[in-house]
Amino acid sequence: MATDDLMTRVLEMVGDDGPLSVEVIHRLTDLADVHESMTIAEVADLLDLTPHTLRYYERAGLVEVARDGHGHRVYDAAAVRRLVFLTRMRLSGMPMRDLQHYIALVDAGQDTVPERLDMLLEHRDIIRRRIRELTLSLAATEYKIATYGGSTGPDVAALDTAAEL
Repeated sequence: MATDDLMTRVLEMVGDDGPLSVEVIHRLTDLADVHESMTIAEVADLLDLTPHTLRYYERAGLVEVARDGHGHRVYDAAAVRRLVFLTRMRLSGMPMRDLQHYIALVDAGQDTVPERLDMLLEHRDIIRRRIRELTLSLAATEYKIATYGGSTGPDVAALDTAAEL
């Protein structure tokens, strides 16, 4: 199941108004359906990534992948969970250099938890700002839809359609 499909499934479980909580993330990273070991093609399909992207993440030091006797990559559940996290962080706009630093801290052990926390708090602020920006963009889009006589979402107040943008 591709990451987008997985995210859609989780968001459908929560609904439009349901709270997004740690439980949602646990559902997203629940790998009960994942085999003990997976090939690069299987992981690429599961996460809706290209094998090239997976190899890039490996070269960038973001994930370690074992090899079988033939030299083929073998992804275990821990690697797939890390990749799910990485894809969520990339989707949220975290730069590769920050991800590399974060993963280096994770790999360095528990002493780095305070720095990891600081990084995630800062990134959370960036995400929240982006959400506000997107909410404003949505309001502008809904406004324009209403000016053309289209129906808007239930959370959009009555708009003055006299002004033309």
